Formats: sequence, structure tokens, C-alpha cells
Amino acid sequence: MVFKQSGPGYYTIICLYRAAVACVGAFYEKMGRMLGSSFPETVNNLLKSLKSAESQGRSEILMSLQKVLNGLGGAAASCHRDIYKNARSLLTDRSMAVRCAVAKCLLELQNEAVFMWTAELENVATLCFKALENSNYGVRVAVSKLLGTVMATALIPKQATVMRQNVKRATLEEVLELMATGFLRGGSGFLKSGGEMLKVGGSVNREVRVGVTQAYVVFVTTLGGQWLERNFATFLSHVLDLVSHPRATQTHVEAVYSRRCVSFILRATVGSLLGEKAQIAAAKDICQAIGKQMKAVEAVVNDANSENKSGAADVAASQHVMVCALQELGSLVQSLNATASPLIQEPSIGLLETVTSVLLHPSMAARLAAAWCLRCVAVALPFQLTPFLDRCAERLNNLKTSPEAVSGYSFAMAALLGGVHQCPLGIPHAKGKMVVSIAEDLLRTAAQNSRLSLQRTQAGWLLLGSLMTLGPSVVRYHLPKMLLLWRNVFPRSLKELEAEKARGDSFTWQVTLEGRAGALCAMRSFVAHCPELLTEDVIRKLMTPIECAMTMMSHIPSVIKAHGAHLKASAAMVRLRLYDILALLPPKTYEGSFNALLRELVAEFTLTDNSANTTTSLLRSLCHYDDSVLLGSWLQETDHKSIEDQLQPNSASGSGALEHDPSSIYLRIPAGEAVPGPLPLGVSVIDASVALFGVVFPHVSYKHRLQMLDHFAECVKQAKGVRQQAVQLNIFTAVLSALKGLAENKSTLGPEEVRKSALTLVMGALDNPNPILRCAAGEALGRMAQVVGEASFIARMAQYSFDKLKSARDVVSRTGHSLALGCLHRYVGGIGSGQHLKTSVSILLALAQDGTSPEVQTWSLHSLALIVDSSGPMYRGYVEPTLSLVLTLLLTVPPSHTEVHQCLGRCLGAIITTVGPELQGNGATISTIRSSCLVGCAITQDHSDSLVQAAAISCLQQLHMFAPRHVNLSSLVPSLCVHLCSSHLLLRRAAVACLRQLAQREAAEVCEYAMSLAKSAGDKENSGININPFAPGAGSRRDAHSRHQGVNITETGLEGVLFGMLDRETDRKLCSDIHDTLGHMLSSLAVENLSHWLMLCKDVLAASSDMSTAAPLGGGKDEESEKKDEMDDDTMFTTLGEEDKSKPSVAPRWATRVFAADCLCRVIMLCENANKAHFDLALARSARLKNPKNDFLVLHLSDLIRMAFMAATDHSNQLRMAGLQALEDIIKKFASVPEPEFPGHVILEQYQANVGAALRPAFSQDTPSDITAKACQVCSAWIGSGVVSDLNDLRRVHNLLVSSLDKVQAGKGSSSQLYRESATTMEKLAVLKAWAEVYVVAMKIKKEAETKPKRVLKSTEEDEDDFGTVNELPPDSLITLVQPELPALSRLWLAALKDYALLTLPAEFATQLPPDGGAFYTPETIDTARLHYRNSWAPILHAVALWLNSTGFNASETTEETAAAIPNSQKRATSIMLNQTPGTPSTTKSLPEINKDRMHLILGVSIQFLCSPRPEEPVEHVTSCLQALHTLLDSPCARIHIAEDQLLGVELLSVLHRLLLTWDPPSVQLLVTGVVQQIVRAAQDYLQEKRNTLNEDDTEEKENPLALGEGGESGGLVPGKSLVFAAMELLMFILVRHMPHLSSKVSDSPSHIAAKSHLSEESARLVAATVTILSDLPSLCSPAGCMTILPTILFLITRVLKETAVKSADNQVPPPVGAALQGIKTIVTLPTVKTDETQKQWTGLIRSTLASILEYSQPEASKPILDEVSILTAIALFLWSASTEIIGVQSLQNGCMNRFKSALNSCDPWVQAKCYQLLLSVFQHTNRALSTPYIHSLAPIMVEKLKAVERSPPNSNLELLAVQEGIKVLETLVALGEEQNRVQLLALLVPTLISYLLNENAFASASTASKDLHEFALQNLMHIGPLYPHAFKTVMGAAPELKTRLETAVRASQASKAKAAARQPPPTVHSTPTIKLKTSFF
Repeated sequence: MVFKQSGPGYYTIICLYRAAVACVGAFYEKMGRMLGSSFPETVNNLLKSLKSAESQGRSEILMSLQKVLNGLGGAAASCHRDIYKNARSLLTDRSMAVRCAVAKCLLELQNEAVFMWTAELENVATLCFKALENSNYGVRVAVSKLLGTVMATALIPKQATVMRQNVKRATLEEVLELMATGFLRGGSGFLKSGGEMLKVGGSVNREVRVGVTQAYVVFVTTLGGQWLERNFATFLSHVLDLVSHPRATQTHVEAVYSRRCVSFILRATVGSLLGEKAQIAAAKDICQAIGKQMKAVEAVVNDANSENKSGAADVAASQHVMVCALQELGSLVQSLNATASPLIQEPSIGLLETVTSVLLHPSMAARLAAAWCLRCVAVALPFQLTPFLDRCAERLNNLKTSPEAVSGYSFAMAALLGGVHQCPLGIPHAKGKMVVSIAEDLLRTAAQNSRLSLQRTQAGWLLLGSLMTLGPSVVRYHLPKMLLLWRNVFPRSLKELEAEKARGDSFTWQVTLEGRAGALCAMRSFVAHCPELLTEDVIRKLMTPIECAMTMMSHIPSVIKAHGAHLKASAAMVRLRLYDILALLPPKTYEGSFNALLRELVAEFTLTDNSANTTTSLLRSLCHYDDSVLLGSWLQETDHKSIEDQLQPNSASGSGALEHDPSSIYLRIPAGEAVPGPLPLGVSVIDASVALFGVVFPHVSYKHRLQMLDHFAECVKQAKGVRQQAVQLNIFTAVLSALKGLAENKSTLGPEEVRKSALTLVMGALDNPNPILRCAAGEALGRMAQVVGEASFIARMAQYSFDKLKSARDVVSRTGHSLALGCLHRYVGGIGSGQHLKTSVSILLALAQDGTSPEVQTWSLHSLALIVDSSGPMYRGYVEPTLSLVLTLLLTVPPSHTEVHQCLGRCLGAIITTVGPELQGNGATISTIRSSCLVGCAITQDHSDSLVQAAAISCLQQLHMFAPRHVNLSSLVPSLCVHLCSSHLLLRRAAVACLRQLAQREAAEVCEYAMSLAKSAGDKENSGININPFAPGAGSRRDAHSRHQGVNITETGLEGVLFGMLDRETDRKLCSDIHDTLGHMLSSLAVENLSHWLMLCKDVLAASSDMSTAAPLGGGKDEESEKKDEMDDDTMFTTLGEEDKSKPSVAPRWATRVFAADCLCRVIMLCENANKAHFDLALARSARLKNPKNDFLVLHLSDLIRMAFMAATDHSNQLRMAGLQALEDIIKKFASVPEPEFPGHVILEQYQANVGAALRPAFSQDTPSDITAKACQVCSAWIGSGVVSDLNDLRRVHNLLVSSLDKVQAGKGSSSQLYRESATTMEKLAVLKAWAEVYVVAMKIKKEAETKPKRVLKSTEEDEDDFGTVNELPPDSLITLVQPELPALSRLWLAALKDYALLTLPAEFATQLPPDGGAFYTPETIDTARLHYRNSWAPILHAVALWLNSTGFNASETTEETAAAIPNSQKRATSIMLNQTPGTPSTTKSLPEINKDRMHLILGVSIQFLCSPRPEEPVEHVTSCLQALHTLLDSPCARIHIAEDQLLGVELLSVLHRLLLTWDPPSVQLLVTGVVQQIVRAAQDYLQEKRNTLNEDDTEEKENPLALGEGGESGGLVPGKSLVFAAMELLMFILVRHMPHLSSKVSDSPSHIAAKSHLSEESARLVAATVTILSDLPSLCSPAGCMTILPTILFLITRVLKETAVKSADNQVPPPVGAALQGIKTIVTLPTVKTDETQKQWTGLIRSTLASILEYSQPEASKPILDEVSILTAIALFLWSASTEIIGVQSLQNGCMNRFKSALNSCDPWVQAKCYQLLLSVFQHTNRALSTPYIHSLAPIMVEKLKAVERSPPNSNLELLAVQEGIKVLETLVALGEEQNRVQLLALLVPTLISYLLNENAFASASTASKDLHEFALQNLMHIGPLYPHAFKTVMGAAPELKTRLETAVRASQASKAKAAARQPPPTVHSTPTIKLKTSFF
């Protein structure tokens, strides 16, 4: 064995030896008992060498021993005592690493060694206390874990060990007593018995106290949540006793520290271990404890006669108990949020009474804590806020004479006002007035009674300060009064000041100073919370009192001299307030006072008049965040932050408490703190002076800067020892603050001498022994370089540090100057410091190898990391040497130097970032770099320190970002999962941040690997619970006893663990990362894995429906066993063990449940984008049959509804909102899904009871407005969805809306108000909006029912008839529900719209707003009300339009109601009109006026909105608004209105055009075209009306009526005034958007691709609508105007025709073609155009249009097949309608004939049929000149075609149709022919018809088409015969074979008819074609 060897090369051997030790440990850990009996020898060897080894060796040996113990378990019992004896003494070793190792070793030992927690228990405790003295954070964590675990085991031993030996168990009292001795323990002189020790004086050791505090938490955590639940009362009283012990509260600061420790214990146990139900129980216990204390205090206070000292001491001690208890109570209620309502509502608990009673406690700290607790309750339960305020105000008035009451109740009111910003619904506006009057009263009466004057003054100003937090909307009203009050507090002039000094005694001075401090504090609150009110004028008025205060400051020292030092605190308070407010104001406003002010500031922080060595607390925050590794400020990032702060070196660190500054009770809490903790006054003043110095310094002249810097150097020189350190710290903080201010203001430091002075100051500190000062100096140097920004200056500084580093040998200057280099690079950046890079790097690499001093290594590596970070790509050349150094050091530096390893991790991360995406490459160098990085990461991952591991994780995260393929997730993910349960916050944060990044790309893999971790653990004996041993490599040695739960990855996978973490974690960053990670997983996995995710959400949400899960499961048994007090071991173990494993530690808390409800909504949304089957039950079922693995959302509908229901009916308001939102989503998405088993029904129908039940509670009286508003939304969605067809079922939900409507009508101040007025606005508008939505749907249904043909129900049997009515909604179904409410609703809707219109006015019209608010808002809450109106106006507008349209604007019966909604001035006018008798015309006149107002209102609102809808507006608003306009313009009244004022129409059109430019959806475009059409139609009607009246009026001048219209005589259209021009602009835009090639600009541009796509259905509809409107436009113009626009319009229409007339398979006519043809017809038949002037132009237009159509229809190979029918129709239209213009133009005529010929010869029967039809119309044209050429040219071809049918009879209906149409044309020709030609014509027709007749044999076998043709021919012959008897006989006579065929056919026909007659009525004659033609244009 290596242990025996010795020899040369000591160092090598040591390394070898350590390696051997590590190997032995690893062996035993893995093999365990297989190594059998060799272990005693191994252990002895290890223990022998333990004595001689140096500290590094010791820790290695101890770790090995720990592993041996771990591997062997109980088998190693024989060595336990030896190990314990040897290790015990090392627990107080001087090396911290050894202490940690011992603690971990003993922790492993106590698993099996029973003596540790029985006989040796006290010794172990004593040892631990000793070990905690002078410990660092790592030791405290390790030792507290040991102590806590041992104590827990002593109380409840582990089962296995107890079985083996009979053990005497410790009682709870003994254990707690032991721990308490540590908490209250002094320095090392440790006497055996606890009692004696506590009598001895001396201070408590802080490190021990903090360590024991952590041990308490470990103790409780180890015992578990249920133990705590059962023993909470005992535990609470014990912990509270600690803080009332005199030793814990020897000085004020110590008392605050003890309080913080106790609060930490309570928060960490009660806050995270107990579920919500248990927390409520705990809150009750705390309440009782407070009540008990308060009774005792009251007894002492009332019993004032017996002057007992002990009583007073009790009261003093009780204040600390109160503070702890009240703070925990507040935190509990706040974390429970609305779930805490039972606490308030149960009178038996009396929480409020108890807490309010403490407001009268003699001690200020207790009163403040009670006020804070009330604020927490009010924020958690906002409905209590207003009642609390009222109650406090009332008590304050009643108890004005008690100083405690004045102080306590004003604290409470201030705290409540400060909490308002966390309550979205706010408080009524009047409360502001109430507070102001109370405060004024207090300030006024302060002087009346000296016993109360101090309290009243403080209280008055405190209330005014808190009032300011309500923000400008409230403060605006009280500002003048406030300015007056502030001015009066301070003396007006120097004379008054002098006079004041002469008068007054010390008490009046104290009151005066307190009053002025209060006034300044209120000012500061005003400036901070109402920046909008800070106008020049207000600042000027504020400066008056502030300048007085500055002058007063210089006089105060003399006052203090005169009246005694007790005024010092009040004076300091004034200074603090002054500095605070000046820091918030712009420095320009007090430039004049800079000199005096700077003197004060400098004196403040250089401690000139201050004998104490107080240091500022700001230095850490001013240093760079990354330097935390040097400062140790990463402790801020641990779970123990709040208690570790106590151990920081600067003054009073971590001793924040409310009583140091009462104003913090109403300010916002700094992020990350639970309770505000302002530092003691002495520190706060220095902090404020330093901060203000930083603000002022950039604005001071260079001369003064130089003076101050020299003065600083002088101050440092003067001071000595400790004082010098303090002064230096403060000065450096100030200088840093100033440099930071300069950098932020982008100004420079100043000329050479200023720089020199600053440099001397800074450089001197780089060699200071205090590391914090060195750090600050480095930071200052970097900032100076940044501010000076000159290369020479930077070079000088760098060179100075280079020289120092080359020569210096001492640690201090080496560390300081190496940091200086790093900071220089950090602040100047890579470019500015490039030339120094090489030197810097070489020096730092050399320093980093200095193995003798870990400190130098740490600082140099840290600087190196800074340089790598700031140099970026410039560093690329140094990557390889740096990497090799980092790897070497990782392997050689002992792991116990954790800081060095942390810095190595930082360097590694910086290098990875520098190489960046190159890491993906495959070159040799890159591969080497990459593998080095991976090796480095692996080593750091294995380190035992959590910070190093966190660094490793972030390195891997960087690597994964740049080279994802090279990071092995299968090992990384499980290790991350293990870290999720680490006890170190930083490690958990790093793990979650990394998971978040991985889940973004590879969520599926991450989840898979996490599950594999669960499986591998299941294979071990752990059976799926604690998976510690799996941690990669040695990670497990640290985490073997990490948090109380190991990684519980069960079947819910990683997602389950993350959901569980949300319940435990409080860190904001961590929680948001968990949310993101779950979000990424959900997005990529939920759709594939639906049931898994829905189950997850359901399990989390189920906690809300049954909150009892947190109660112990084995209730009965436990209670009995508690009675016995000596529980059986078994029952104890079964209850503890099993329950812990079977379910998570706590039921999900409300915040997690809200997140789960949000996840539910996201799942629905994801499914919507995935597969249609998710929302179609029939599809889903069939897909499920094909593959049972398929999973669809619709199959889980009942679960979805149930989850939404559970959430919507919870206690927690946030959860109710989320649940209602989910319910709304479900209704909207599933409303139309049919139920396959019951046709005509939908699946949601079966859930109507659930929906009703989920909504009902939201309408109860005490529900907050926002929830009721949301519920209204869901109601309208449900009623409007059409799910429920039966009105009786709908009534349940409908009644909820009816009842809310009654509330709305009740008017403004009807109900007692709990929230601010805008909350009522929100609720009322939500109700109106819901009604509006329902009304819109109802009208839509009604309209559909009216347009549908009535279905006649076959009423053969009664019950069938019933069934029919149930199935189909009666046509007026929903409207019957809305009808009764309409009169009231319409009035309210119009009032709401009017409010909205006023509120949207721009700011400059603010004066026009009614002074007393609108129908639904008050003037004070305008800003918040605007938002609510913005959410609800659109549906209301639509509803109003529908209503006005349906009543046809004849709603004169509602004039009274409108009058009610109109403000008073108009009201009077209207009522005068209404007083006249009904017959007089004046009432009827008032109706048009009212209507005009309404029109203006609706159009105004619409135009205002459509002008510029914000991009975030929901598209529903735009569509509602357009639909409203469309509906409105349906009614004649509105049409006349818009047509009379043409500019209105033009404006509307241009607004719509703008809307189209920004909003793409086709639905919006379609609606726009609809509105445009309405406007055009309105104009048409109006113009027609005018023309008609003109025609009637003057008959002489015929042209005049036609000249009406746009364009007048000249034909010019004026853009901006012309309706036609505006319309054409808009329509052209739509056409080009959908058919870009219409625009020459677009088609010529190079980006345009010639390929034409097929128009989508929506686009086709749009183009059609556009064309229709285009063709209507000429009717608005005069003939001259028409000539201006027609060329464009005809061009567009013909182009559309050409582009869209493409042949389709089913011969459908596309909408655009139909529209184009209709348009051509409209234009060609325009009556107004043909005047003498325009005749020629018009003819030219028509001819060229026809020519271009003919040209388009030339067949070309490249074009798609044209639809000939459409083109022919167009030609026929021209021939038919514009005959005069076309006759005689030969080329056109030939073109037309050719088109018809090619159609007649077409092989498509459809084309033939249409062609015949069109020819028929042409042939029949009245103008013979037109038709004759066509008859001559085309008739012969037709006859040929029809004759040919005999040879090829028709096979299909279409062919038959063609023949029938042809025959019709021939018949027409016969009819048209002259009498003398009749015989020739019939000779063509009759033989053709007879040739179609079949003989009897052929008839049987013929096709149906032939038979039909036969019938058709026969009918026609029978019809022709009688018509032309003479000619018919002549033809028949000429051809006898025809006659016989005809006669046979007639006979056969009669015979078949006779047969059929017996069976059925005679058939109707089929003279019409069987296929109806789609569009008829004639």
C-alpha cells in the first residue's frame, strides 16, 4: 500500500498519496461490502496519516473516509468510535476546508453511529458551536447541516438503527434547549451547564448565531412538513422565546440581528414546508401568540403603579417577539394571497382585531410591524383595503389623545396607502380627501398639547407622504394645499431663522426638526411618485422650502450645542431627507447652493463631525457585479442572504429594520426583499450623502473638484487605524459614485491637475491591505480611464501597473495591480486597450501560476477573465496558452481553494465566448480547443463547491449555444436534474437557466434523458426516490445530503419536478426561468403528448378543488397516539416515512395553479394550429381507431371543462381570472363541434350545467370588478355561441346578465364602494359590452332566419311536431331574450359611446370634457377609465348601429331616455321640446336633430378609430367598427345624412383606404368594400332623388338634370373633394393588391414575376365586390365626369374579365367574372351618358372596349384556356345593349361572328348550349340592322349542327341541353321570319325535329338522353303544328316519310300515356332546359 512509502521528492509523493487516498474512497463507495474484511486496516491507515497530514491531505482523507462509510453502511460499526474520536478534534481546524470535510464525514457517520445522537449528543452540539466560530459560509452550511440532522435524528431516529439497539430517545424540549444555547452563546469560554453559561455577560458570537439559525432550518426540514404541522405551536413559542431573551437583545443592532434570524427560521420552514391549509393553521397559531403577548403588555402598561423594572423589561422584550410574529404573519398572508380569506372571515381567529390591537403597543417597532402586517393583508385581500382605511381613520379620530394611537393608526393608514399600487382595483378617490383632512387636522392641532405634538407632527407628515404614492391622478387635486403647507413649515427669511434660533427650548426644537424632516420626506415622496406634476412652476415653488432647509443646516450645530446632543438624531433625519429629495431633482435647480451643499456632503462621509467610524453600505453595489468573487458578495445570491448579511464587515450591515425609517412603510419595497429594511440612521445619512455627491459632482466646476480631491487625500492622511479604513471606504464610495455620475452624464473628469489628484488618491489604495478597498480602487481606475478617454492617460496607468507587478513581491500590491489591469480593459473595451493586451496577458498568466498564494491566483485569474471578456475577437491569438494554463491549474490547485476554481470557471466561460461559433468547426486546432473546453467543464463539474459547479454549468451552456452537437446531453441533463434539488440557490439558478436554453431547441431529448434518470434510480435500491448517488462523479459527495427531497423524478418527468419547484422557490429570476422552460417544453411536446400534459395541469389544478391534501393522511391513528404521548415506534415511522414518499411535499400553491391554468390555454392554442381533428369529434374517433396512440384535444373535453371549472370557482382571484379565460377559450374553440351520435347537437351542450355553475359565483355581491367583467365576457361568448338551443336552459346564464344590468342602471354612487371608481366603470362597461355582443349575435340569427325559406314542419303526429320545434331554433329565439331590455340598453349604449367619444379627444380639448365626468366615469379616474372604454366600445358601437337600423331611426319614444343620458344643459333643451303637445311639428323636428347627433357620434367614433388603429388592437375591433358602419348605412336616414355632406363620404373613404394600407386580413378588406358600396349606393340614391325632383320642377331644360353629378360640365374630378376619385383610389388599391399585374408599375418592376397565381376564394370575392362598385361609379358622375373615369373603369373591368375568365371543370362562373359582366351591362346601359357633347367619345369607348375583349379572346398557346362562355356573354351584352354604337363597324362585326362560330363548333356541349342562348338574344334584337348580318352568317352553321345530331344522338344531359337550345333558336327564327318565307324556314326545322324521333324498337334500347330528345321533339312538333297550320301542312305534304314517322311516334306516345294514366297524374311538359343556367344577365 502506498501509505507505507516514503522517500525523495516530497511534493510528488504528496500528490501520489492524495491520488491513492481518493482511489480508496472511490473503491469503497462503489463496491461497499464486497471489499469485506479489509476495511479495518484501511480505516486505521487513513486515521494514522490524518494526524501528520497537512490541511489539503486532511480534507482528502476525510472525504475518503466519508466514502468508505457510505459504501459500508452499518457493516463498519467497529470503526465508528475511532473515526469519531479522530475527526472530532479537527472540527475546529484552522483550515476551513478541513472543517467542511469533517462535518461531511460526521454527517455520513451519524447515519449508523447511534452514540452520536444519544450519549454524545451534547458534545456533538458543543463541537458544532465551536466549529462555527470564525467560520466562513461553506463551513456554516456544512456544520449547520450536521447539527440539524443530528438533532432531528436524536428526536426521531431512523428505523433501522433503532431496531438494532434499544435507544433512549431525546425529547423535543431537550433538543430545542440544546440548540438555543448555541443561538444565545457567547465567546469561547464554554461552561458545561446551560444555565451558568447564560448568566455570564459578554456578547453573543454572530457566526455561531447565524450557523445555529441555519441548523434550526435543517432540523425542521429533516423532520418534514407534517412534523412541523403537528408541533408548530411548541416550535413557534420556542423560537419566539429566543428573541425575547435578554442575551439576544443586548444592543439595538443585536436585537435586530436576532429578529432577522428568527424571521429566517420561520420563513424557511413555515413558508416552504407547509401547504396552504397548514399555513392557515399556522397563521392562527401566530395570531394566538401575538394576542397572548399583547395581553401581557397591556397588563403591565395598565399596572403603572407598581414600578416594577421587570415589567418594563418584559415590554421591551415583547416588542421583538411582536415584530417577528407580525412579520411572519404578514408574509404568510401575502403568500397565501386570496386563499387567506378564511383567516379574515372566521371571527374565532380574530386576526384583524389582534393585529390592530398591536397598533397601541408602547414600542414603535411593534406598531410599525403591525402596520406592515395590515398592509400585507390588504394587498392579499384587496376588498379589505377600504374598510381598513375607514376603520383606522375612525379610530384615529376617536383616540386623538393617545400618543400611541396617533402614531400606530397613522402608521397603519400610511402602510395601507402604500399598498394601493399593488391592488389593481385601487381605492375610491374620496379616500385621498379624507387622508388630507386628517393629516391637516393633526398638523394643526400638534401645537395644542405638548404630550402629543411630536407624534401628531410625525403622523401628519407621514400620512401626506403616503398619499403621494397614490400617484398624480389623486395628488393633482391636493397639490396647491400641499405647496402651501410645505412653504409654511420653514422660515421665510434669514431674519426669521435667526429669530427662531433665539427662541425655543430643546423640546420645541425637537418637534420643529421632526416636522421639517417630515415635510421634506413628503416632498421627496411627491417628486418620486408624481413626476408628471413636476412642472417648472411646481419645482420653483418646491425650491423655496428646500433652500430654507439648506440654509438651516448650517445653523443647526449651534442649536445642538445650545440644547443638548439628543437633537442630533433629529438633525440627522433632516439632513437625510434633504439629501434624498435633492438626489431626485435635476441638479440645475439648485446650482446656487452647490458650495454649501458640497461642504455638508463631504463633512458627512469623511466623518468630520462624527466620532463613530460609520461606513457606507453602498460600496458593494457600486463595484461591478462580476467582482463578487473577490468581495464575497455572492452571498447576496444565496438562500441565506438575509442572515449572512449580518456578518459583512461594513457598519450595521444587514441590520435593516422598519423602525429606522418609518417612511419606508409606504414606499415600494426594493426588489428581492420581503419586508423593507432601512438601515440605521447613521448609515442611511452617509449613504444618502454619497449618492447625492455622485449626482452633484458632474455639475461642479473643475476648481472645486480639485479642492475636494485634495481634501480627501488630506482626510485619509489625518485619520489613523480603524478610523482611517472607515474614512477611506466612504471616500472611495463617493469617488466611485462621482465617476459613475460622470460616465452617465458623458462628461469628462477635468484638466491634468484634477486627474493627477484623483490618480494619487486611487493608486494609493491599490496597495491597501483591505481587499474591498483594493477592489474599489481598481474599479475607480477603470472608470477614470473611461471618463478621461485618452490613449496616453490609459497607457500611463497601464504602464504604472506593469512596473509595479514586475517588481512587487507582496500579495497586496500584486492583487491590487492585477485587478487594475482587468478594470482598465473592462471599461475601455478591446479597441481602446488593444496595444496593452499582450503585456497584460503575459503578466497575468505568470501571476496565475504563483502556487504559493491562492489570493494572487484568484485576483489575476479574475482580471484575466475580465480581459478575455472585453477583448472579444482580439483575444483569439492568446486562447491556446490561456486554455492550457486553465487546465493545468484546474488539476494542480487544491480543490479547497474554491475562489481560484471559481475564477478558472469564469476564464473558461470567457474563452468559450471568445471562440464563439468557430467551435463548430472541424479543423485540428479547433477540435483541440473544443476538447480542452469540454475537459475543463468536466473537471469543474466534479468540484465539490457549488459556485464552481454553477460556473461549469454556464460554460456548458455557452458551449451548447455555439456547438450544440458536441455537448453530450445524456450526461448533462441528468446532472442538471440532480442540481435542481441542490441546497444552493446559485446552482439551482444555473441548472434551470441551462435547462431553459436546452428546452428551447431540444425539449424532447431533455425530457427523455430526465426520465432515464428516474429509471436508473429505480433500478438501484432507492426505488425511484433519492437519486443522489447518480450525480456524475464526485458531485454526489456534496449533494448526498442536499435538500430534504432528492430528485423526485417520477412518471411525471422533469415537467413534474419543475412544477414542484414553483411551489418551493421564491427567487424571482429562478421562477421566471422555470416558467420559460416549461413554456418551451409545452410548445414543442404538448400536442404530441396531450394526455400527459393535461394530466400534469389537472393534478396541479386539482389542489384547488380539494385543499385538504395537506392534512395528515392517517388522521385518527395519529391523534390517539399523540394522546399516549409515547408513540409506538411503528406508527411514528409509518406515518412519517410513507407519506413523505407518496406525494409531493406540499400541495401546489395558488401561483403554480394559475400558471397551470395558463398552460391549459396554451395547449388549446397549440392544438388549434396543429390538426383539425383536435376540434372534430368524428375525425378524432376515426383517427383513434386507426392508431390508438393518436390523441386529440376533443377527446379530453370533459377534463378541460373540469379544470376550467375548478380554477374559475377557486378562492384565489388570479386563479379565477385564469379559469374564466380558459373557459372562454374552450367555448369559442368547441362551440361548433357537432356531436356525431346526436345529429343537430353539439358536444358542449352536455356541459351547460358546469358552465352555469362556474359563472354564477362571479356575479355575487362581493366579487371584485375585474372578475365580474371577465365573467360577463364568458357569458356573452356562451350565449352567442349557439351551443344551447333551448331558451329555458339559456335563461340561467341570461339571468346573470340581467341582474348585472340592473346594477348598471342603479347609477353612480349606489353601492358602498370598495375600489376606485374606474373599477365600477370597468364592470358596467363589461356588462354593456356583453349585452351588445349578445344582441349582435341575436340580430344575426334573426336575419338568417328571415332570409331562409320557412321550413314547413310535417305535422302528421303531434309528438313529431314537438320534436321539430325543439330541434330548430324558433327564428326569433335569442332576440326575445334581449328585446325586453332594449329600451334601457340602447340608452346606456349611447351614453357609453358618448363618454368614449369625449375621452378620445386629444389633450388640447381637455377643457371641453364635462366637469363632473360622464355617464360611467368620474373625472378623477379618467386615465384608467380610458382603457376600459377602449376595450369595450367596438361591440357597443355595432349594437347601437343595429338598433338604430332596426328601429329605422324612428326611436322617438326613446328621446326621453337619450335625454337622460345627455348632460344637464342639453337635457333642459330637449325637455322643453318634449313638453309641447304631440301634434306640433316641433317634436318631430327634434327627432331628426337627435338622429343627426347620433349619426355624428357613430361616424365620429368610427372615423377616429379607423384613422389609426393601433397595431395591437384586436382585429375584432376593426371588424365590429366596419360592420357597424355597414349596418348603419343600411338605413335610409343614415344614407341621406352621408350623401348630403359629400365631404363626409370622402373623408370616410380616405380613412378606409388608410386602414387597408395597414390591415391585411381579407375579412377586413371584404368589410371595407361592403362599406364603400353602401356609401356609393347612398350617393346614387341621393343623386337620383335630386334628378327626379329637377325633372319634375322644370320640363324645359332637358340636359340640366343629367349634368348633375361629379365632374359637372368640365368633367374634372378634384382629389380630396371628389367621392368618385376617393372610391376609385381605394378600389384600385384592392385590385392591385390581389392582381398585381393590373398595375403597369408593378408589372414592369424587376421584382414582379410573370407567373399568375390562381386567385383564392376570398380574393375572388373581393375582386368581384370591387368590380361591382367600380361599375356603379359612373352613375354618380355627370356625362363629362363619366368620360373622365370610364376609360379607367372599363380598362380595369375588361382586364379582370380577361384574367379571371378561366375555364373550370364544373363550368362554374367565378364571382369576378359574374361581377365584370354585370358591370359591363350596367355601364353599357347607362342612361345619362348619351348627350350630344359626349356622343362621339362614348362611341369610341364602347368600340375600343369591345375590340379589346375580342383581342383578349384570341386563343393563344401560352394562356390558360379561356372561358369562352364568359367572353361570348360579354360580346352579346355589347351587341344587345350598345347596338347603335357598333352597327356597321365591319372589323368588330367579323370578330364577333368568328367568336360565335368557334363556339358553335366547340366540342364542349356547355359552350354550345350557352352560345345558342346568347344567339337567341342577338337574333331577337329589335334593331334588325344589328341582327340580320348575324342571322345570315350563323344560322346555316346552326342548321348543319342540328342536322348532324341524328347521326350522333346526345349521350348526356349537357348535350341534350345544347340541342334543345339550338332548336329554340330555330323556332325563334321561324317566328321572326316573314310570312312568305315561313315554308322554307319550317322545311329546315320540321325535318330536323322528326329526325330526332325514335321508332318503337329503337325507343326501348335508347339512352335516357335520346328518349328525352324524342319527347322534346314530339312536344315541339305538336306545338308548331297548330301555330303555323298552313305552312306545316305544306312541309309535311312534301315529304310523306316524315309524316309516317310522326304519326307512329304520336300513337306510341298516346298508348304509353293511357297506361300511365292509371297510375299517376299527367306529367308536366319539359319545355325548359333541365339544367338551369347559372347567371342570367338579361
